Amino acid sequence: MDFPTLSRLSFTDKNNFFLISGPCAIEGEEMAMEIAEQILSVTQRLEIPFIFKGSFKKANRSRIDSFTGIGDDKALTILKKVGDTFNVPTLTDIHEAADAAKAAEYVDVLQIPAFLVRQTDLVVAAAKTGKVVNLKKGQFMSPESMQFAVQKVKDSGNDQAWVTDRGTQFGYTDLIVDFRGIPAMRSIAPTVLDVTHSLQQPNQNSGVTGGRPALIETIARAGIVNHVNGLFIETHPNPSVAKSDGANMLPLDQLEGLLGRLVAIRQVVNGF
Repeated sequence: MDFPTLSRLSFTDKNNFFLISGPCAIEGEEMAMEIAEQILSVTQRLEIPFIFKGSFKKANRSRIDSFTGIGDDKALTILKKVGDTFNVPTLTDIHEAADAAKAAEYVDVLQIPAFLVRQTDLVVAAAKTGKVVNLKKGQFMSPESMQFAVQKVKDSGNDQAWVTDRGTQFGYTDLIVDFRGIPAMRSIAPTVLDVTHSLQQPNQNSGVTGGRPALIETIARAGIVNHVNGLFIETHPNPSVAKSDGANMLPLDQLEGLLGRLVAIRQVVNGF
């Protein structure tokens, strides 16, 4: 099948969801290429549009000794190689306004982290690159309030904004997905459900984020039933040794089975 380029992704077509997937962070070229190749093989068989995700650096860490990356230029070059080799769109997150123009030279989608989605300078800088801007809903924000983040992108001359829900924080160490927010966000912009980050257990006393990966399929199924446009699922060949967010990632060898079941659910939902 011809892989649908980013410009050809349809967000009004209910036939299938699109997938943003890859490792939390770029740990090296071999790992990134292996993951991208395997995900692409699966998504092509299932006719799921695929966008490869990898953070070129991890700026939001609990502890100063946490992994932050292999070097900005090196990681961005790997992301570009993934896109060029497999002819897939790529996505990375940015944390400072100065990151926007630099990262835009290598990837197709710039993602604004949830903690930073109210940072006007950052959102505007991303929008002005002309790239798609994926706005993660702040854990502290209502779904309806994301209209203002989207409007910042539009007011900057860019009509390519997505909204991604990654849960709302309840208490100190738990996140809950409120599925009542999906229709509200879909009325604002194409909406993605970040399945794996929604299952984080942040702010642990150890300084290392926990997670509940056993519930990945539960959250993903609910998202499909509620007509999200896309799913965001981080994956790794061996999450136990991943350098970032291993506690809530999906093992790569489980991705095909999960996506197959989700496509079947989507086909049923399409009949209603």
